Amino acid sequence: MAEFKLPPNSIIQSGKTWPVPEGARQIQRFRIYRYNPNGVENPRWDIYQLDTENCGNMVLDALLLIKNEIDPGLTFRRSCREGICGSCAMNIGGTNTLACTRSIDEFGGNEITISPLPHMGVLKDLVPDLTHFYAQHASIKPWIEPKEIPADGREQLQSPEERKRLDGLYECIMCASCSTSCPSYWWNSDKYLGPATLLQGYRWIADSRDGNLKERLDQMDDAFKLYRCHTIMNCTSACPKGLNPGQAIGKIKSMIAKGER
Repeated sequence: MAEFKLPPNSIIQSGKTWPVPEGARQIQRFRIYRYNPNGVENPRWDIYQLDTENCGNMVLDALLLIKNEIDPGLTFRRSCREGICGSCAMNIGGTNTLACTRSIDEFGGNEITISPLPHMGVLKDLVPDLTHFYAQHASIKPWIEPKEIPADGREQLQSPEERKRLDGLYECIMCASCSTSCPSYWWNSDKYLGPATLLQGYRWIADSRDGNLKERLDQMDDAFKLYRCHTIMNCTSACPKGLNPGQAIGKIKSMIAKGER
């Protein structure tokens, strides 16, 4: 009879419930994933209870309040607080998003569950290991490779129409929310480039200043790198910038099918 065992530290346990602040009037509960892979303990869910009257409007404000005043050991990434850098991407209430742009009020007072981006290694608590994700991005050469450099060394000009092709592409902040919401990426991330990298790949294909179209399409024309996308569209639903990676991937497939190299 076959026996299956879960790997060590795979079962999330109940953790500590922090007390309600003295004198608090508007209580908001946060259920937050805690894990240190360098330790021996299993991951756990800690419960924090905040008075929202003493907290900012966004989930990131709550995390900062917890770290600064309750539990300094809580670990997460953050930087710009304006939805520009993508550092604070995490799973909040079951959806991949940015903590700095997700409002606490959207949850209507219900408990808010916060965990790291799914199906990624965890460095600590809410910090995912994005090493492989960034290596995939580097593999598509995310820079302009012009056919020729102007003799005078000046910039390469674009018409307004050519520039408009980049709308909905250049705004990507590489937060990984889309890629980590994609089931195909969960199971094939070793080979499948994922929505974020492919969106960026099309961004350089669509740029009129780039002269490396054939090599870019040849590099992506692979059963796993590109065609593991089955147009589930979780990526588009999850994108905190309102972009459409699924559409960009479809355009790459169409260009290859039409022989536009």
